[in-house]
Amino acid sequence: MLELKHLYKTFNPGTVNEKRAIDGLDLTLQDGDFVTVIGGNGAGKSTMLNLIAGVFPADQGDIILNGVRLNNLPEHKRAKYLGRVFQDPMTGTAATMGIEENLALAYRRGKRRGLGRGISNAERELYREKLASLGLGLEDRLTSRVGLLSGGQRQALTLLMATLKQPELLLLDEHTAALDPKTADKVLQLTEEIVSGSHLTTLMVTHNMRNAIRYGNRLIMMDAGRVVVDIRGEEKQNLTVRDLLEKFNIENDRMLLSE
Repeated sequence: MLELKHLYKTFNPGTVNEKRAIDGLDLTLQDGDFVTVIGGNGAGKSTMLNLIAGVFPADQGDIILNGVRLNNLPEHKRAKYLGRVFQDPMTGTAATMGIEENLALAYRRGKRRGLGRGISNAERELYREKLASLGLGLEDRLTSRVGLLSGGQRQALTLLMATLKQPELLLLDEHTAALDPKTADKVLQLTEEIVSGSHLTTLMVTHNMRNAIRYGNRLIMMDAGRVVVDIRGEEKQNLTVRDLLEKFNIENDRMLLSE
């Protein structure tokens, strides 16, 4: 489903601030893989997602999604293939617009826009059904402004928007890091239900090692812009936080704070 081949990305080349963020990255995801991504600060996790999404171009290498080479596609044209949820709950929604209006924008991702009726009754019922599945009571607040929602409600809505039109690849960039623990657990539970229910190919970046082990069928660790660990199957099921700490010698990493 996804192939990253020999990717390189250097920021501020030729200056004192030069930083090699991605250094010969190779990664292949199969259809339906739910891959959690861990690594220290500066390991290249978010840069990898930004390269896939087209936020900035790779210096070298190929990004191939379901047979389509994305390298030369701008960010807005890649959007029809991708769903993405950011760390900041405020990033993925339009605060001054209503819940149903935000969902309508997501529902039309990748489609041509015309002058027809805005939101049909059938479409509105679909939104109610999807919102009800979140268990947050948002199905009765379709016209409420999104800016009035709590951070957890807004992030759950963003997750729904990212998956409303099933993307070929879902990118989750520490999407629970800004939430309190109870709310984060709820959003992660919703994430697992949506990903498994729709068989979505997913990359989830996290600093929480316990969550990286618990969720998904595969775990990768990045360091210095490349994949240094790739664990899946029974090995991942039997993995513990202590195993990671001892095996990969990361006692001083910030990930410990999320143990």
